[in-house]
Amino acid sequence: MTSWLTLFFASALLLPPLPISLGNSGPHLCLLFAALGLLFGIASLNHWRVVPCSLNAAFTAFFGVLVASIALAAIHSGAEAAAGSFARVALLGISIYIFFFTAYGPAPMRPAPIFDLDALRATRRVYIFAALSALFACVDFYYQFPAPAGYGPQFVWLDSGVYRRAQGFFYEASTLGNFCAFFLVMIAVAFSRPRHESPVSRKLLLAGGALFFAALVLSFSRGSVINIAVACAVLVWINRRRVPLGRVAAILSACALAGAFLLSKIFPAIAAMYWLRLTASGQFFFSATEQILSGRVASWQTLLQWTAANPWQLLFGIGYKTLPYTDYLGAPIVADNMYFSILIETGIAGLAALIWLNASILRATARSAQRGSFFGAWMLCFWSGETVQMLSGDLLTYWRVLPVYFFVLALAIRE
Repeated sequence: MTSWLTLFFASALLLPPLPISLGNSGPHLCLLFAALGLLFGIASLNHWRVVPCSLNAAFTAFFGVLVASIALAAIHSGAEAAAGSFARVALLGISIYIFFFTAYGPAPMRPAPIFDLDALRATRRVYIFAALSALFACVDFYYQFPAPAGYGPQFVWLDSGVYRRAQGFFYEASTLGNFCAFFLVMIAVAFSRPRHESPVSRKLLLAGGALFFAALVLSFSRGSVINIAVACAVLVWINRRRVPLGRVAAILSACALAGAFLLSKIFPAIAAMYWLRLTASGQFFFSATEQILSGRVASWQTLLQWTAANPWQLLFGIGYKTLPYTDYLGAPIVADNMYFSILIETGIAGLAALIWLNASILRATARSAQRGSFFGAWMLCFWSGETVQMLSGDLLTYWRVLPVYFFVLALAIRE
């Protein structure tokens, strides 16, 4: 892993945003390393070897639609909203650039044998950065440190007081939950394969698993639990004839029970509240859907009504990531649904590009997994869960963790 990528991942996962009033959470130091990486990539363009394929075309088409939608943001919502749309497209562009750089960029990151030691070492570093980030999230929740420069106001109400949900160095708790799910899926995949294919030792996997599990619970994220459930189902399917999944399930269940036991001892009220939240979500999903989905149904109904009244707007959309910041629909709305928000903001072409991108990622990682790639199996399982979780969150806006996902995707493609 080249130096700028190491510095980018370390700063993105282990540093808060700068205390400057700009955007939702303020600028972040990792943007400097992303700019250095872009300059390095431009300076070494003659060493790039981009291969034409469906996945690369899907990335290009999706990003192109988002860029085109910036003009619509200016038309419908003004210059300020267009500037915000441009910034969010650029932030997503960092993840896409890291994918292409890792998969097709200068020689240090390509090509790779099936068990590439350089890829395993790079992943080990990212795993350690991630584990330290999850550790801070747990400590931050326990001591309730002052929030970073910007954060989503998400709280837990208990008899003993009101507590800010665990978010670590990120803008909101949902980002932390999704991030923890990614590495919990990695741990599950690692235990289903030979030891030499794992980027880290079994002991480090178990220690990290406890941290990620604890941070996930303290984030109070439910969508990420569904993500993990879908990912584990895919893992069972792709390994149905190859490994003793009963042993793997027993190990992972033991880890989860150990984590739950420790949480119940350290945060008894929190652990009980989280378990109650999960069980209530399943028990009352159909009878109290609006409450279970935290107000999402009302937002979706508003968007459906607007769509029915303005069907022609679906041809081109109103501008990427303008829904939460524009009065064009009468008032700002948070869609909390990646597919729905993309349809409203970028039109039918944007939704088609997103579906194409998801399908291409799943197809490419499935082929990689069939060839025996650890990274392919990891990304196939996780992105299967991610496509489901997109129904309840704008996951592609998690710009500080998305580069890690696409980095692993690129490692799978390189193999």
